[in-house]
Amino acid sequence: MNALKKILVDPGQEKIRLDHYLVNKLKDISREKIKLAISKKLILVNNHSTKPGYLLKKEDEIEIFQIDSLVSPKEIIPEDLPLEIIYEDDDIMVINKKAGVVVHPGCNNFSGTIANGLAYRFKALPQKDNHPHRPGLVHRLDKNTSGLLLIAKNEFSMAFLGKQFENHTIHRSYIALAWNDIILDHQKIEKNLIKSPQEKKVLISPDLNNGKSAVTNINVIERYGFATLIECILETGRTHQIRVHLNSIGHPIFGDETYGGKIFQKINFVAKSESFLKNCYEIMPHQALHAKTLGFIHPKTKKELFFDSSITENFATLISKLKNISKNN
Repeated sequence: MNALKKILVDPGQEKIRLDHYLVNKLKDISREKIKLAISKKLILVNNHSTKPGYLLKKEDEIEIFQIDSLVSPKEIIPEDLPLEIIYEDDDIMVINKKAGVVVHPGCNNFSGTIANGLAYRFKALPQKDNHPHRPGLVHRLDKNTSGLLLIAKNEFSMAFLGKQFENHTIHRSYIALAWNDIILDHQKIEKNLIKSPQEKKVLISPDLNNGKSAVTNINVIERYGFATLIECILETGRTHQIRVHLNSIGHPIFGDETYGGKIFQKINFVAKSESFLKNCYEIMPHQALHAKTLGFIHPKTKKELFFDSSITENFATLISKLKNISKNN
């Protein structure tokens, strides 16, 4: 297949993200479609596939193939998907999200999301920050994080609840299984976060004056020697906050591939530690993080509501396994 268009990166244009560069070069094509085209290998750099965040270099050659026909829906396709509803009234809904389920459509995820299920259930929902792919979603959870998710069913509720998140008056606690023995029973992590310019990751800002402030409080629940079960209480709600904070102090979340938690380490009191860990990862193949509690003021009644959800079955099985082996050693 021959490229429809070739662009040679001029001096002075290097160190710019590929997708940002092409948004300015291809005025009639959205950034969303450009990112989709990159993922479909319809946009190549130096004859190789790459990522939207690739930083261009002097004299890089960009090849663009047929991308006009790519489907990048502006509207969410309604789908009859199961939603585990914990609470619902005329103004709000609280659901319990399963691990592995995407919250809203994004690059390469245009179906099977919570938002698709909401679009099927409701004719119209308010949009968070006027974003058409986030109907009713006051906040988000990572794909592989399970637990409580809050939905606003009208504009007033969206604004009222959004203000609580903005003011950090929402109560949210998570249960996580972290690697290694966390010595302190209680601690506060205060580290600013920035987005990586090259990867779909979040980093600790090396400069205290840069990035977004993020505060996570940790309380130890139980120790297993090589891992620790903890409660994480958020003062802020940044993207990947708990995962990045825990990794930064040497305690990545069990099973977290992105932030150092999917590792095989030698466990002193387990003779065949690698096979033991493989079995643990089979039980829980995703990050061990669950959004357990959610507390907020109801937008209409002004009463304080509080919800609590049980950890997933495989999370509970994993904890039981770790308890047994730590007690016997």
